[in-house]
Amino acid sequence: MCGIVGYIGRRQAYPILINGLKRLEYRGYDSAGIAIVTDQGIKVFKKKGKVSDLEAETKHLNIQGTIGIGHTRWATHGEPNDQNAHPHTSQNGLFTLIHNGIIENYNHLKKFLIEKGYTFKSDTDTEVLVNLIEYIYLEGETDAELAVRLALSKVIGAYAIVVLAENEPDKLIAARKSSPLVIGLGRNEYFIASDATPIVEHTDKVIYLNNDNIAILKEDELILKTLDNKKLKPDIQKIDFDIQAIEKNGFDHFMLKEIFEQPEALHNTMRGRIAPDFSSIRLGGLLDVMDKILNAKRLIIVGCGTSWHAGLVGEYLIENLARIPVEVEYGSEFRYRNPIIYKDDIVIAISQSGETADTLEAVKLAKEKGATVLGICNVVGSSIPRETHAGVYTHAGPEIGVASTKAFTAQVTVLTMMALMLGYEKEVLPYGRFKKLTQELYHIPEKLQKILDQNEYIKQLAEKYQTASNFLYLGRGYLYPVALEGALKLKEISYIHAEGYPAAEMKHGPIALIDENMPVVFLATKDKIYEKVISNIKEVKARHGKVIAIVTEGDEIASKLADHIIEIPEVPEELTPLLAVVPLQLLAYHAAVLRGNDVDQPRNLAKSVTVE
Repeated sequence: MCGIVGYIGRRQAYPILINGLKRLEYRGYDSAGIAIVTDQGIKVFKKKGKVSDLEAETKHLNIQGTIGIGHTRWATHGEPNDQNAHPHTSQNGLFTLIHNGIIENYNHLKKFLIEKGYTFKSDTDTEVLVNLIEYIYLEGETDAELAVRLALSKVIGAYAIVVLAENEPDKLIAARKSSPLVIGLGRNEYFIASDATPIVEHTDKVIYLNNDNIAILKEDELILKTLDNKKLKPDIQKIDFDIQAIEKNGFDHFMLKEIFEQPEALHNTMRGRIAPDFSSIRLGGLLDVMDKILNAKRLIIVGCGTSWHAGLVGEYLIENLARIPVEVEYGSEFRYRNPIIYKDDIVIAISQSGETADTLEAVKLAKEKGATVLGICNVVGSSIPRETHAGVYTHAGPEIGVASTKAFTAQVTVLTMMALMLGYEKEVLPYGRFKKLTQELYHIPEKLQKILDQNEYIKQLAEKYQTASNFLYLGRGYLYPVALEGALKLKEISYIHAEGYPAAEMKHGPIALIDENMPVVFLATKDKIYEKVISNIKEVKARHGKVIAIVTEGDEIASKLADHIIEIPEVPEELTPLLAVVPLQLLAYHAAVLRGNDVDQPRNLAKSVTVE
């Protein structure tokens, strides 16, 4: 959830670290810090708040040094303050460390160290680890690398760490377990980061560390090995990453930019996968496991947050079009409820970042049970694609805004292609209908543009309701998960309490909330249960509720009932989630901006949730 950046080379480290931390701000954080090897030893600067606060405090200090580490922290152990911010330094100043993840047995280790005479300045598990490294280093009279390896052998939990050693100031030591870490290769220089965003402006060659890997980096040398000291050959990969993709490019916020990027993102998701004559869909990442998928008696979709909502849409699509039973599980619940998993089950893990800790642990459990595990992810080279047997990249491009937008529609697009392909291959979806739906799917991007053209109108709606305390979002069928996603977006960035329900469930409790102060967003497009939703709208209006309805173009019935409407182009009902969610994204965005909130970095949230 936090951000890591490190540098070793011939350039000054300070500007590289500060700019790298700015690139990582999208991950969510509450404090920031850097440590640089100088002529006077390792100097640490850290501060609660934004990277800009850290920069303001340090930019006039003329901090010279070509080796350093930086960190943005999202609080887990201890409140956000200067003491708990990273980097952390050991009691005797011999080691300085930054850390993503959680040390689960930190309390046991802390008691041991206190018995050995160590005292602690912070509430963090990270300070425990850096002191453990120092204790082993002093007691064993060993070198820094061995001290790190021995300390990590005693750790239970998840970590990505980068270490500076006072007595070995010419190197960085990095290691990972269940938390991402990537090394960028330059000319006589190396970069370390928790993801590729701080690296891409410097190099396109990277090494993704695997679990239980440790890297020792000097200016002109990289040694990669396992924690039990077996040397490894680095797997150097080239990243295809346009630096412009992580710039705002004239938009006020990354979130708005990413909402407007959805036509292009979905085109990229489908590119090369749909035949020009719409006669077939080919998902190359699934070819080796297609027989298993086609013969599966059950699919289990696992995800968290927005990805879970995409999975719910996938459940409707796959069961309807391919006639395969589907269960959708929260990643955070899946591994703890002793799930029944059969060897012929197909488990599909959905994650934008590919690093979501709960989903990643669900993947590992499913593999242990013998299931075939697939991934649907956006970030190439991330942990879930590397842990799964097969999968599909969404190719939506970098998503910087914490509140996911284009990742959701790209995930739903992949699930739609999967459902169509499986239905056709299983001969339960007639060719004519398959081809028609595939053609309609291919043209979704241009229809999305018609919704984006209503941006100013949706902003005017947001102005009317920005002061509301509560919202209800109601939909049925394919649009029930969209109601959940719309409510989540409003909660995430506007901090307005919102709940999503199946529209028919309103009568079983939520209707008690309806009065003249309650805005209710209805997803009321033309489909086979349209009349049922119209009845639900009437029930709300009878109780003086304010209705905002997402309707099909030309709808006169819902238009007369609702206080406000937002029209979307007509498409087959299977494809309505891809269109209906976009006005809800814009409504949440504008409400948040009008309320003065930090849209791209909403409070308490992180982009990549890499702790359980």
